[in-house]
Amino acid sequence: MNSLESKAAKFRIELLYPKHWPIWVAFGLWRFITILPFPVLLLIGKAIGLLVHSFPSRRKHIAKRNIEICFPERTSAEQQRMLRDNFINMGIAVMETGIAWWWSKRRFAKLIKYDGLEHFDSVNQSQGIMLLGIHYTTLEIGGGAIAMATQMDGMYRAHGNPVYDFIQARGRVSKGEGNTVVYERRDVRGTMKALKKGRTLWYGPDQDYGLVQGLFAPFFGLQAATVYGTARFAKTTGAAVIPFSHVRLKGAKGYQVTIHPPLEQFPVGDDLVDATRINQLVEQFVLLQPDQYLWAHRRFKNRPEGEPDLYNLPAKRK
Repeated sequence: MNSLESKAAKFRIELLYPKHWPIWVAFGLWRFITILPFPVLLLIGKAIGLLVHSFPSRRKHIAKRNIEICFPERTSAEQQRMLRDNFINMGIAVMETGIAWWWSKRRFAKLIKYDGLEHFDSVNQSQGIMLLGIHYTTLEIGGGAIAMATQMDGMYRAHGNPVYDFIQARGRVSKGEGNTVVYERRDVRGTMKALKKGRTLWYGPDQDYGLVQGLFAPFFGLQAATVYGTARFAKTTGAAVIPFSHVRLKGAKGYQVTIHPPLEQFPVGDDLVDATRINQLVEQFVLLQPDQYLWAHRRFKNRPEGEPDLYNLPAKRK
């Protein structure tokens, strides 16, 4: 099996080699900090975000351009404010990741407000569910919250550092009931089998993964490379597609996790129509809390033939 649960989550003695000691120390410090009260962690996260925002960086440039592209109606001052708030949320996401991975279920549950859990019961028990999410900065919180409410598997991209991969794997299955599996995103066969067996699978179709398994579809008024896997997986496996959102509430009031009704008359069999519908849904979710979306990803990296690059980034140093 090509899954996170079966590979990266298993402890291996080589993870204790001296070359890995610095990252163990870093993770130990991170975990120690997350013992602090939730309001304090929010303040620490905000400070991290403001610090990172104060320096020019590749990610800052990407986020700035995405905000300019998707919200052209906003003034320059409003766009700059959203960029600042977005970096604050990315800083808070560092603390939220630790909360999702290391807090006890009992403590974690006090932060979560659910709405729409009944929609899980509205599908046939033998039917798989594609749980359609987007890359909010609260991604780890949303995953942990759903894993405590129902069975959910996920998809991931392996991390280059084996210790990080191991800790991430353990963290991401920590809120489940012991049978959670997280599949490498290229493991199409594994995810198809899971859906056919009636499993619930987290699926995020909102990033630019190229055109090998996608096409251009409108997103915030611009053509964006969009995977058509949502529709094709649903058609092939017979899985229901249930969208869900997860945003941080103002102050220190926790998080709102909302499970929306299953998509009806989906897919229709036309890749462009189906991809456009998914992008419209992603837009709606982004607009719930725009500053909590992961704008640092190059959503418009691939362009239709003849269109210029939208980011004009300097070449990476070798």
